[in-house]
Amino acid sequence: MTSPRTRSTTAVVATVLACVLTAAGCGSGGEQDAAVRPSASAATGTGSYPTPPGPSEAVPLPTGSKGTPEGDVPRPADVDRRNADAVGRGALTVMWTYDATVDSGPHDAGLRAADAGWLTKAYATRLRAHRARSAPGAQWREWADHRAHTVVTLRKAEDAAKPADTGTEAWRQWTVTATPSGRDGWQGEPTTVVAYVRLTRTAADETWRVADVTVP
Repeated sequence: MTSPRTRSTTAVVATVLACVLTAAGCGSGGEQDAAVRPSASAATGTGSYPTPPGPSEAVPLPTGSKGTPEGDVPRPADVDRRNADAVGRGALTVMWTYDATVDSGPHDAGLRAADAGWLTKAYATRLRAHRARSAPGAQWREWADHRAHTVVTLRKAEDAAKPADTGTEAWRQWTVTATPSGRDGWQGEPTTVVAYVRLTRTAADETWRVADVTVP
């Protein structure tokens, strides 16, 4: 039976994971912002995709990543960038790979994805400009105490109702599991979220980039 503390810890981690993306620019457009955004009833069978709130002035901008995180973090050059699945999977892996020894908070993983070239220019700009609404909190401090990093696994979870791919836009859905692992042997509770990914490219023979990541 799951203890109250475990349920609380898992809930906090889930909140951190979701806030990194839903408040950090999810719903932003890529270079093809004129494309019509499908409703979630078409893509997910639920309500519309969430629109991020505006920036908050309460907390300064994150300091950014200060090194290379532990684990096998892919680079765009490692995948076939004309394959939407490969680009989406690679970007999500980077965006959920946190390392408390080099990151000031989860947002830094998004900055790494932006800096590496996984994202459209518009989405990368929104991630870099985002102001966190609060400090990472107790869960991040626990990870820092254990010098933890996350191990990320993804499972494709397509919805039959999602919009069909076009030459310049594709939608994908993955179940993302991030498991914190401490360098001192500590193992944290895994957290699983569903991520909806919009990918765009400027022409049918160009490479894909991630234009949006939405966590319901």
